[in-house]
Amino acid sequence: MSRPGKFEEFRYLGDKRTQWYFDLDDPDLNPGVVNELIESEQFAAFSPDTPAEARNRGYRAFSKLVEDA
Repeated sequence: MSRPGKFEEFRYLGDKRTQWYFDLDDPDLNPGVVNELIESEQFAAFSPDTPAEARNRGYRAFSKLVEDA
């Protein structure tokens, strides 16, 4: 999926409501999930833009299995 407008430089985006982070380069990521997150304005970007930094801030990696549950 393409990255949202203000986040072209970021690969990972976090959802403050669920504490999940999303890999915007994941080809299996549902664009609707990211669009809803952007519309909610409840997101966070990380610097440095790494999974380790997201985990350091208490976020967990989003999994398709979580979405299907």
